[in-house]
Amino acid sequence: MWAVALLVFREVLEAALIVSVVAAATRGVPRRGSFVGGGIALGIFGAVLVALSADLLATAFSGVGQELFNAGVLLAAVLMIGWHVLWMSSHGRELSRQMQALGSAVHSGASSLGLLLAVVALAVLREGSEVVLFLYGMRAGGAEHLWAGLSIGVVAGAALGFALYAGLLRIPMRHFFGVTNAMLVLLAAGLASTAARYLIQADLLPAWGHQLWDSSWLLGNGSLLGQTAHILVGYDAQPAGMQLVFYASTLAALWAGARLIRPMEALRQPR
Repeated sequence: MWAVALLVFREVLEAALIVSVVAAATRGVPRRGSFVGGGIALGIFGAVLVALSADLLATAFSGVGQELFNAGVLLAAVLMIGWHVLWMSSHGRELSRQMQALGSAVHSGASSLGLLLAVVALAVLREGSEVVLFLYGMRAGGAEHLWAGLSIGVVAGAALGFALYAGLLRIPMRHFFGVTNAMLVLLAAGLASTAARYLIQADLLPAWGHQLWDSSWLLGNGSLLGQTAHILVGYDAQPAGMQLVFYASTLAALWAGARLIRPMEALRQPR
């Protein structure tokens, strides 16, 4: 039971932290709750379908179907998060003024809500498919108390995600969008790095050094803190060179895009 709970906890934690950052970044946008809930439901439904078709994926892509699927989902999430970061760079001040003046009646963010919250569905889809596959294998092997372990893992992972969300909401409004935008940039860079690792495993990209360093002695990937750092900022105790290229390229692209867009926003502001 506890082995099941630990694995489910790790997978749920990854999805929950991503959902928490996305939910905080869309604070005050109308119908946000409906989009988040719908994204979670779609992700769970898709995870079951992906898990049921795992053998087909493996056969269709010569045994690397799961790696390609994970990399594709992660890169799609990177593109969606990146688009929202750039959008926020051009509308952040306007949103901040609206939230200070009108409370939760923010309408300017609605145009980017659907695309960013698709990230919720993708996060749940990827992590959920791994949970379903694991539980299916455990059940086939005769394991017991699966439902108890599943329940413990889901509750614990969701609780930590909610704690992060509650903490983000305590940030003063004048700094809120800047902080959440920075978190989204780091989240996108980390997801890009993880996508690179899957593509390396599928032999579709060169590693450029399979292990540039090993900081496991300081912070292991399997620890709770290490996993949290991996999700939020892309930490990897044993990164390959190509992962660093993907990470740095994503950071540079979003930073440069935001720098180019901010002067345009300043020109639109009323004087």
